[in-house]
Amino acid sequence: MTTTLEKPAPTPAPAPVRRRRRRVERDGLGLRLYTWLIIAWLMLPIGIMILFGFNDTHSKQNFQWEGFTLRWYRHLFDKGDLTQALWNSLSIALLSTVITTVLGTFVGIALGRFRFRGKGVTNLVLFAAISCPEIVMGASLLSMFVSLDLPRGYWTVLIAHVMFSISFVAVTVRARVVGLDPKVEEAAKDLGAGPVTTFRLVTLPMIMPGVMSGALLAFALSIDDFVITNFTSGSTVTFPLWVYASTRTGTPPQVNVMGTLIFAAGVVLAVISARRGARHT
Repeated sequence: MTTTLEKPAPTPAPAPVRRRRRRVERDGLGLRLYTWLIIAWLMLPIGIMILFGFNDTHSKQNFQWEGFTLRWYRHLFDKGDLTQALWNSLSIALLSTVITTVLGTFVGIALGRFRFRGKGVTNLVLFAAISCPEIVMGASLLSMFVSLDLPRGYWTVLIAHVMFSISFVAVTVRARVVGLDPKVEEAAKDLGAGPVTTFRLVTLPMIMPGVMSGALLAFALSIDDFVITNFTSGSTVTFPLWVYASTRTGTPPQVNVMGTLIFAAGVVLAVISARRGARHT
């Protein structure tokens, strides 16, 4: 004959504990709702931009919905000056990102790993460049180019974008380097790896998430910059400058399509970078 032991009934939580749990659940629900409202508010302009890229408008102004069409995607490059402006922005952004990533990575490694005279001043200059208002930096760069008698154009815009982006890459990489364990590099050297091999096979893969984050940040800052570019562009027209000028006569739907494609490319790159970063952590 077997007997079964019945499990005792769980003791109900005291009333104050139950009230506290309900309050926490209610606060958590309110916080989630608030977060989604903020996200929706931030995404609203982007959603409108994407929507009006499909607007079948027949006027110069693209502010009133007139129907759905895909023809603006088929005729994306019909406006030569707009296409040239987009190409200027993309090429400047790509070149400045490559240059900034290389220079900023080594600056970040030096600041995060070594002690040297002037390190505090270097940190101060980097953070000052980040916090400096764009109009101040644009006016300063303009004064520098005028003093050096450099004609403003494509290359002065590229130099300006490198100068204001390098701080973001350096600070991002520095934060990654500070969190690394130096014993891993020391182990590689003990196994016979030289400085270049250690950097290529050990250090660089460990800091790659920071490098990629800095590169994406530099690209995003460059491709949509208006203020500093306006000071240093001369006769060169970038995508943001063209869009601003077009608001006086009418912004074509191709602008919305190009903005949508740039946004989609940025989302894809951010997802890839996040997945790679998660894989290395």
